[in-house]
Amino acid sequence: MCLVALAWKVHPHWRLLLAGNRDEFHARPTASLARWAASPQVLAGQDLQSGGTWAGTDAGGRMAVVTNVRDPAIQVPGAPSRGQLTAGFLQSPDSADHRATGLLVAAEVFAPFNVLLADETDCEYVSNYPTPRRITLAPGLHGLSNGDLDEPWPKTMALKQRLAAWVASDEDGVSPLWQALADESHPSDERLPDTGVGIELERMLSPAFIRGDRYGTRASTLIAIDHAGHGWISERRFGPAGLFEGETTLRIGPGA
Repeated sequence: MCLVALAWKVHPHWRLLLAGNRDEFHARPTASLARWAASPQVLAGQDLQSGGTWAGTDAGGRMAVVTNVRDPAIQVPGAPSRGQLTAGFLQSPDSADHRATGLLVAAEVFAPFNVLLADETDCEYVSNYPTPRRITLAPGLHGLSNGDLDEPWPKTMALKQRLAAWVASDEDGVSPLWQALADESHPSDERLPDTGVGIELERMLSPAFIRGDRYGTRASTLIAIDHAGHGWISERRFGPAGLFEGETTLRIGPGA
């Protein structure tokens, strides 16, 4: 997942609202959003190459999402999959606070990452870049891409603003959020970050929705969880050249 906007404890009905895109090579094998056969409490897509997930929930209303940090100068040979950071939390009984504490100890064995873990009480941000650190999020709007938490990359700020506008509108239909995730507009070069990959690649990676033959946006995800732990997770999937491949929505909550 390479772009996330999160509304935490600011909506009158939803405790947590998340809108995000996962960008990945199209050849990487992936399972669609589903209830996992081996861990029925987990509601998520699955990376079939390494077994983890980029974003998901459990049946009780906990949520986890991960992004990598774009720094080509850092290589960690043999590092475990960052998707295990999210899957491990959702497969465990841990609170967000407890799991975040544990991740700080193990953070340095992973390639650079950002992870958000949420339960009924807390939303925790943990990163190992440039050094391991943890932040308990205050209620509000937060954004995350392949840099730091709330770093002012154009697509991160744009998605946060559109999520904030949707929260303020108090409307039920989520079409504006899907439209925000489908935004293919390119910021001007002077607004782009410099992450060490060169200006051509910075341009290609700059839209919210990346349309490419080999690499691009593979999934758009919306998550809504209320204060009782009920809600839904919805995923739209895309193939090479941004071709729409399907949509799945699952209910969250006891008995769902």
